[in-house]
This record gives sequence, C-alpha cells and structure tokens, in this order.
Amino acid sequence: MTDTEAPIVLSERNADGVVRLTLNRPRAFNALSEAMLAALQAELERVADDETARVVVIAGAGRAFCAGHDLKEMRAAPSQAYYEDLFGQCTATMLAIQRLPLPVIARVHGIATAAGCQLVAMCDLAVAADDARFAVSGVNYGLFCSTPSVALSRNVLRKQAMEMLLTGDFIDAAEARARGLVNRIAPLESLDAEVDALIARIIDKPRVAIAIGKEQFYRQVETGIAEAYVIAGEAMACNMMDEAALEGVQAFIDKRPPAWRRTG
Repeated sequence: MTDTEAPIVLSERNADGVVRLTLNRPRAFNALSEAMLAALQAELERVADDETARVVVIAGAGRAFCAGHDLKEMRAAPSQAYYEDLFGQCTATMLAIQRLPLPVIARVHGIATAAGCQLVAMCDLAVAADDARFAVSGVNYGLFCSTPSVALSRNVLRKQAMEMLLTGDFIDAAEARARGLVNRIAPLESLDAEVDALIARIIDKPRVAIAIGKEQFYRQVETGIAEAYVIAGEAMACNMMDEAALEGVQAFIDKRPPAWRRTG
C-alpha cells in the first residue's frame, strides 16, 4: 500500500483509553500536507468528544517523526491567500492539541524539523529516541520559521530558541532535553516502553483533574502573575468541588488509596 492509498493519519485506541495517532506519509518523512493537517485536527476533535479517552500519543510512521510542511505542495500554486490559509490550518491544528482536555505526548524518532519541531513543542510532553534530531531549519531555505517560533519560544529559553531559528542547526536528543524541548530519552528499541512508562504515571489520575489543570496551565502561563493567580485559584476551587478531588482528599485524611471511578 502506498502513502496515498493508506490513511494519512492512523488512529488506534487501546482498552485503557490511550489513543495513538500516527502521521502516515513515511516516504515523505511525514511532511505536513494540507490533508494531513486537516486529518490530524479532525482526529483530535474526535478524541475531545470521547469521554473514555485518557491520553493521546502522536507518532510518525517510517524513519522520521515529521519533516515539517510539504515544501513541494507549498510551491505548486503560490499565492498570498493560499499561504495564509495553509498557516491558518496549521495554527488550528496546533491549537487543537493545546485545547484537548487530555495530555498529548509526542513520540519522536528520526528527525523533527520546522513544523515537525513545532508539533513536538506544542505537545504537552515529549519522549524522544536517543538518536532523534531537532531543527527549525526554514531559514536555510530563505523562510524564517515564524510559526514554529511561537511554540519553540514557549518551551526553551529565548536565546536558545533564537539561535535555533537563526542558524537552522540541528540539536540532538540530549540537547533537546537539556533545553526543555523533550521530557525523556530512550534508545529507539525502548522508546515505546518509555512512552508507556510515562503514560502509566498519568493514566491513573482523575480525568477531570487533568482536564481542569491543563486548561488553566496554558491560560495562566500567557498572562501576568496577578491574573495567573486568579485563573489558578478559580481552577482549583472548581477542581476541589469535583467528586474526584473530594474523594482524593478524604482518602488522604483516612490514610487509604482513593477509590476513583475509572472514567473520573
């Protein structure tokens, strides 16, 4: 089956509510075509409506995670309106990750370049193979990675982000972890096990607490500190009134494990 015959984004879901979305253009190093961006956004929106889903993993088929935008497609019929629509679609897809009420984990192997690096940065967490490499390399082709810079500059220190954007140079997985772009590193043969280990630390927590916490985290991080405390205080008060938190606090008082419902 060729890349064009196969689904452009593969979706799998296990009994624990872990949804795996696989970018499926391996011959093109999973370049983000218009169709792939739209398909990925549609899958994320579908998962958002699934109250039994708990975690989303975004992975890439073949030898790479994602090589960024499809440059051949971008050059086929250039126009200002086309490019505005393309980058608007990319933004909508990236924001769908942040707005999803579930943790999203990037499973990274091979390369993650330009909008592929942006995709890693937009995910809540990232686990990388130890031979993975990252770059925002558009500047090498005369195109500054402006939209990837939005996500990158919110993950790594400003001067480190600017160096990557100005030079287009690759960094390896160890440097990506040191800079805060990824959380964990593992040998490629152990990458799935490392992702599963991270999922295991999340999936037994109440879904509602994670949903409230993720939403307020991104709201407060973009505001001044006084407003951030208002947002955080409102979120905690709302969370505290949920039965999962009430049970968790009572269990702590009673010195027993909390008896959470599986979907809570």
